[in-house]
Amino acid sequence: MNRINRVTSILIQLQSKKIIPAKEIAQRFNISLRTVYRDIRTLEEAGIPIGSEAGKGYFLVEGFLLPPVMFTAAEVGALITAGKFLNCHGDESFIKDFDSAMYKIKSILKHGEKNYAQELENSINVYSTSGQKNTLADNVIAAIQTAICNKRVISIQYPTSGGQEPESRMIEPISLGFYEQNWYLIGFAG
Repeated sequence: MNRINRVTSILIQLQSKKIIPAKEIAQRFNISLRTVYRDIRTLEEAGIPIGSEAGKGYFLVEGFLLPPVMFTAAEVGALITAGKFLNCHGDESFIKDFDSAMYKIKSILKHGEKNYAQELENSINVYSTSGQKNTLADNVIAAIQTAICNKRVISIQYPTSGGQEPESRMIEPISLGFYEQNWYLIGFAG
């Protein structure tokens, strides 16, 4: 990757999170910390308002926004494929949110990329090995994600052995995982 592309990508990365450690930037682009510092200085010299917190990382000063980001055909393809997986394995409200985001993304695509996206949508299919569409209750994944991000305790109904009535448990969710057609919630139970 040439320097101009890397510096532009660093700027996009800075807009993607609240604060980004220099080490994370260095790892992503396989560059030294010294090169990260030079690239950050280049952005600052170009008038980009970048702040820093000692020991934490860099951030864009609040209020600064990049113009709309353009997507490559490969990036559009990755998003469409992810959407197909989500339609098979996500809950309904999550699917609606993703579809809404995809409409916004498609609205800024160039004409050729729109055609590419449409061709991919028509030709990629994801099937469940169980033959069943996801049976999660509406909004479950999104609610758990919100609880993880806000570090909130939630109440769940947990199935017991022997087919008895499910137990109600209070848990602090830490992570969500997807494995062999099933969602798994990792957390601390109280």
